[in-house]
Amino acid sequence: MTSMTDNHPKIIGGVDTHGLTHHGAVIDPLGRHLADRQFPATSRGYRDLLDWMRSFGALAAVGVEGTGAYGAELARVLTAAGVPVVEVDRPDRKIRRLDGKSDPIDAYAAATAVASGRASGIPKSRDGLVESIRVLRAVRRSAVKARTQVMNQIRSLLVTAPASVREQTTGLKRAHLVAALARSRPSRELTNPAMATRAALRRLARRHLMLDTEINDLDTELTPLVRAASAELLALFGVGTDVAGQLLASAGDNPERMRSEAAFAHLTGVAPIPASSGRTHRHRINRGGDRAANSALHTIVLVRMRYEPRTRAYVERRTAEGLTKKDIMRCLKRFVAREVYRALTTAPAHDTGRPSLAAAA
Repeated sequence: MTSMTDNHPKIIGGVDTHGLTHHGAVIDPLGRHLADRQFPATSRGYRDLLDWMRSFGALAAVGVEGTGAYGAELARVLTAAGVPVVEVDRPDRKIRRLDGKSDPIDAYAAATAVASGRASGIPKSRDGLVESIRVLRAVRRSAVKARTQVMNQIRSLLVTAPASVREQTTGLKRAHLVAALARSRPSRELTNPAMATRAALRRLARRHLMLDTEINDLDTELTPLVRAASAELLALFGVGTDVAGQLLASAGDNPERMRSEAAFAHLTGVAPIPASSGRTHRHRINRGGDRAANSALHTIVLVRMRYEPRTRAYVERRTAEGLTKKDIMRCLKRFVAREVYRALTTAPAHDTGRPSLAAAA
């Protein structure tokens, strides 16, 4: 991108990704449009797109929209071929109102964003142990949501159920309630509302048990994966398998793409935002970033505020200084983010060759 010769001109590519097709475009270092073309979103299409771009010169970089969705496999193919891939955000509404919207326009915009330096983010590689954790966690998350929905349905049906059904389950805890309903033997007289309600509750209870088994199986599979990915992260106070899995998924298989712990703080939405005015000097909580990662940090802070003596002493001191609970938690999240970043970038995750904390010490 810094030089251009007659024999090997440097060019920059851009790709607008979709489910069935990808539209590619190439520009020169001065931003002049050279060509654009559409390719199928298949293994052969990815190779053809790369060969087509290289026919115009040496690829300095390729800006790809949606590297975490439709462009994930294309980003892997380009990276494997030694081409630097840059993650490009979609043009904002103001630009689209001025320039219009089409696949060629978006592809050229992606290439221009790379050439101008406006886009510089390195996408997640999605090719290692952390990607395995991410996909398994996605299944677990949907199973937990489904189980919660089933439990809500059970309690809703019990509210309107006949007294003969409702009184038999009064006072039972969730586990005992589900077990009792699953063991019930309603008759097949479904024209009777009481029997129909018993049958419905039995089906819901058995679905709940099935989801329990699925979640437990996933936990059994995830625990060794998370430990292998980052034992240092699990060693931090307040970090369990679920929290560690989320933080690993947010960082990706290549956490070194985040240039500093400040960048990780921005990613997780804990970088403080100035909110000063006049003689008042303060910061407010950041509402941006990866909210799932922010929730994981929030969980760690809650655990430490309750059980860790050092954190409890810090909370007492800052409260005496006049800080609100929200401000204290904002500070604590920032501290925790720093610890998490160090654990992520020094752990020997998925055999990256990074030194361990003990070796670094």
